[in-house]
Amino acid sequence: MTNKDGVPPYTARGRVEGENWQAVADALNARMAARRIGQQALATASGVSVATLRQLQHGRHSRRVQNTTLSAVARALDWPDDHLIRVLLGDQADDDTDRTASPADRWVVARLDAIEGHLRRMDQRLALIERHLSTCGL
Repeated sequence: MTNKDGVPPYTARGRVEGENWQAVADALNARMAARRIGQQALATASGVSVATLRQLQHGRHSRRVQNTTLSAVARALDWPDDHLIRVLLGDQADDDTDRTASPADRWVVARLDAIEGHLRRMDQRLALIERHLSTCGL
């Protein structure tokens, strides 16, 4: 079935010309490594399945990933909602690191990102403990 111009209707399957899924995979893997976050933790934080994350990390998949999925993953990694969409379309570098920075500066930024992620996880654990204590009447 095609429209009046002979173009088949949009489906959520397959690749679209000009999309760079490998750039998405590279950006995602670098950010996950810098944040020291695994697939399961990112799946929980983003609401995206581990299987979908695995496909994104490898830069190959048979189904087209929706923009809402890319936005959810980006948000969970403290990127702007449209970051991975821009990476996919080639509108932005594969990460948000200044390429002119020295290796030492990039190392410091990566360490600070890791510390920030660690503090965020500690904050989440403390919130769980506080909720538990409040339900126990303590």
